[in-house]
This record gives sequence, structure tokens and C-alpha cells, in this order.
Amino acid sequence: MSRVCTKCGKGQMSGNKVSHSNIKTKRAWGANVQKIQVEQPSGATKAEYVCTRCIRSMRKAQV
Repeated sequence: MSRVCTKCGKGQMSGNKVSHSNIKTKRAWGANVQKIQVEQPSGATKAEYVCTRCIRSMRKAQV
């Protein structure tokens, strides 16, 4: 699974893991994407990977 949001393009982020002795090593965070059924403008549904922030925004737009 590609951990990239199909709506906003949010993907993997990187930074430093910092130990107690302040040694820094590279690490990565994956975006929190979920596979959901998204309704297309034509009325059909399609399974897409969408980040949780976009899921909340889509739910808010429906109400």
C-alpha cells in the first residue's frame, strides 16, 4: 500500500529520532491513510486511500 493520500497528497514525513544522549538519527513518519469508498462525481464509488484529516473534511462537507 502506498501511504499517500489521494485527495491532498500527504505522504511520508521525515525528521530526527533523538536519544537520551542527544544523538540524532533519521526516522520517518507515515501518513495515517485509510482505505475508504469515495463517491465519484459520476455517482459510482471507488476505493481510495485517504488521510484521516481529509476523511473528517469530507464528512463535514456532507452535513
